[in-house]
Amino acid sequence: MASLASLPGKIACRAATSSVLNSISKPLASNRDFHFRVHGRNTDAKASTSGNISRDYPVVDHKYDAVVVGAGGAGLRAAFGLANEGFKTACITKLFPTRSHTVAAQGGINAALGHMEEDNWQYHFYDTVKGSDWLGDQDAIHYMCEEAPKAVIELENYGMPFSRLENGKIYQRAFGGQSLKFGKGGQAHRCCAVADRTGHSLLHTLYGRSLKYDTNYFIEYFALDLIMEEGECRGVIALCLEDGSIHRFHSKNTIIATGGYGRSYFSCTSAHTCTGDGTAMINRAGLANEDMEFVQFHPTVSFEAEKCCEITYQGFKSSSMMSIQLELLV
Repeated sequence: MASLASLPGKIACRAATSSVLNSISKPLASNRDFHFRVHGRNTDAKASTSGNISRDYPVVDHKYDAVVVGAGGAGLRAAFGLANEGFKTACITKLFPTRSHTVAAQGGINAALGHMEEDNWQYHFYDTVKGSDWLGDQDAIHYMCEEAPKAVIELENYGMPFSRLENGKIYQRAFGGQSLKFGKGGQAHRCCAVADRTGHSLLHTLYGRSLKYDTNYFIEYFALDLIMEEGECRGVIALCLEDGSIHRFHSKNTIIATGGYGRSYFSCTSAHTCTGDGTAMINRAGLANEDMEFVQFHPTVSFEAEKCCEITYQGFKSSSMMSIQLELLV
């Protein structure tokens, strides 16, 4: 009975609490500052020179010395590298930086540090050119292999927790396609790794480092198109995913670091965010994309992979039977 008697008092107390909460929360919701007006003509917004964007849907303008689209390993390093050199830099990314697909890389980073045996960047260069079946850009491969040891040491200095040898040096594991003495010296141990989560450590290390620099990050802004004037790129148009507002980034230098386009295929191991947005923007702008046919495939994600495996198995059986028959004939 005592509990029943106190029930009206409890109800009254809860009602009073909810009214106080409502009075606090309502002004916060109504005073939220959006980039655009919900109704009416916004006379403050400038119209596009081409007339394609009207004053009815305002565009927020930004001016930077450099704009980087993408915040994976390459995008973050480019962004804070530019900021460190004094450029006013913006980094636009449709994901929070640490959710970029760099986080999924496992194997490691090849660099001829020579911690396991005597090594040379020229051996690395040879292996890479050979691995590309002599189709790779040899100038780019030359630069990559020669600079790789410096890049790994830089990451180590940034705090990347590489796996270590007992003497404290960076551990290097054997990896496919790596040899010594131009293919004549056996297996090379050249791959610097952080256990089996190298990409995860790399991305978090670079993001933590990037916060030291004066770079403006536009997180969850989706780049829509390049701004082209007289055949030159002058920046990008982006959509803010939070409120739907359009942002126009004017820049003399634009870097596209948007990653791969594995999700253009029916089945792949890439995240669902790997949709080739940057590649498509470049294509729509009439600029050249190089080596579009070089896509890394893996048998386990081929379309109807079980049929591919069955075909491979049947082919193996056929070749084996042919070998047996030939041996019998001999």
